[in-house]
Amino acid sequence: MLLLLVFLSILCLVLLISWVKLDTFISFLLVSIGLGFSVGLSVPQISAAVQKGIAGTLGDLVMIVGFGSMLGKLVADSGAAQRITDALIKLFGRKYMLWGLALAGFVIGIPLFYNAGFMIVIPLIFMISSAAKIPMLVVAVPMLSALSVAHGYLPPHPSPAAIASQLQADLGKTLIYGVIVSIPAIAIAGPIFGKTLGRFKPNPNTGMFNLTPRPESELPGLGISVLCALLPVILLVSMSPIKNRFPGHAVLELLAEPWFGMLLSVLFAAVMLGVRRGMPMQNVSKAFEEAIKGVAGILLIVAGAGVFKQVMTEGNINSYLGDLLAGMNAPPLILAWGIAAVIRVCVGSATVAGLTTVGILAPLLQASNVSPELTVLAIGSGSLMFSHVNDGGFWLFKEYFNISIKDTILTWSLMETIVSIVGLIGVLLLNLVV
Repeated sequence: MLLLLVFLSILCLVLLISWVKLDTFISFLLVSIGLGFSVGLSVPQISAAVQKGIAGTLGDLVMIVGFGSMLGKLVADSGAAQRITDALIKLFGRKYMLWGLALAGFVIGIPLFYNAGFMIVIPLIFMISSAAKIPMLVVAVPMLSALSVAHGYLPPHPSPAAIASQLQADLGKTLIYGVIVSIPAIAIAGPIFGKTLGRFKPNPNTGMFNLTPRPESELPGLGISVLCALLPVILLVSMSPIKNRFPGHAVLELLAEPWFGMLLSVLFAAVMLGVRRGMPMQNVSKAFEEAIKGVAGILLIVAGAGVFKQVMTEGNINSYLGDLLAGMNAPPLILAWGIAAVIRVCVGSATVAGLTTVGILAPLLQASNVSPELTVLAIGSGSLMFSHVNDGGFWLFKEYFNISIKDTILTWSLMETIVSIVGLIGVLLLNLVV
């Protein structure tokens, strides 16, 4: 019965958005309220779930996406994105550009949360597509698939790190095995699958970034351009181990926070790409204003997805699904992947799917002789399965590239499915030799 309710809720959501043309955020709220009543939640419980879903989803995301959009606008408007784009085209050439983008996405994605990485690469995707005359989604998918793989497979991202902790897996081995499994997943879901997407014609709001090519003499230097674009990555990579080495230091702990790293990066870019190059601070602040306006609607949509996810959690739908599947007679790695995949499809959140799965299967997995590190990767890859309308990442992709729900499913959702399935295959193969 619960499975039917989930299916009907998702169907209703799609119809409200694509057929009725109702605002996406309002559609999420209406469907979430209906689902809440259907699973027996009271009005106070539904209200609490709405508030918790919005707060829990937006939380740091407001700052990360907000600061990320500001940084992206400065990087694009100043010409820094054009400078980086020109360098990438020269380094990899058109022939190997997609592989270079996948590598860049993976490097950015290892230390950064998905949403922060997404905001950093978006202006680069727009600029590279424009400058190299490559279809936009052909450019986007290699970078975003790499970000997604890092988010789902690798510590220090929250879900893999928490799963590894509960299974007492070695983080070093998990990271090494994760990188090995990541390579084919990114290759197939990124450059190889990406090459097939030239037929899609996104119509993004590139107006939030200035993509008009400039003379080379007006561009900032390559060094400062790369530094400004990747400073959030540099801060997180460098500060996290320093913070662990010297625990209890408030300044170091603050510098290691992703949102604070984004804030410092915005301020640094404001000086180096703005004020220092002759732009009054008033104009820089105006650019920030425009950047926030460009992402406000997207944040509401992501918040709506968070409400839907929270109602499902409060209704114990994820636990029900997990218990239903836990009794299946299957090899532990396949079982772990399958439960995470089903919960992900129904609930939407990769983190919820991963943590729910390990909570259900931890006793069984710890009693088996399967590698805990590979189990982390099996759950992580399952938690990325078929992202669709109940996932905030789906809406970030759809809204930024301004494509239909159908086309988002044929591109983004299929990319995530490839990442998940190839990840499972990689884990099973690696299990034969470790």
